[in-house]
Amino acid sequence: MAGAAPVAEPGWAVVAVPAAPGRRRRRGFDPAELIAAATAARLGLPIASALARRDGRRQVGRPRAKRLASPPAVRTRGPVPGRVLLVDDVLTTGATLAACAAALRAAGAIEVRAAVFARSLGGPRLGA
Repeated sequence: MAGAAPVAEPGWAVVAVPAAPGRRRRRGFDPAELIAAATAARLGLPIASALARRDGRRQVGRPRAKRLASPPAVRTRGPVPGRVLLVDDVLTTGATLAACAAALRAAGAIEVRAAVFARSLGGPRLGA
């Protein structure tokens, strides 16, 4: 993922898309955070914990229109880097990435780019 990241120069920081608190508790870890840490290390960039997410309605299994109409509640915490590589584990509709990018920009980020580990192609779910 680091090789395909849309940034590689100094002056950027990596920020993970935060998991909902309940999901993180159930899993015991945050996949996007682990991917972001590894990406930051490979790129030689700092990682910033600049976002927090509230528990809310799960996005998984919701139709595209509902995901886009009601994105997750994301807020900034701590200092926000000027240039951010936003890292997530899975991209489905982009609603979560858009909410995170909007929060970062509102808090002063000049440029936000995104990298994701996997993309959902939609369609029927396995086991469904």
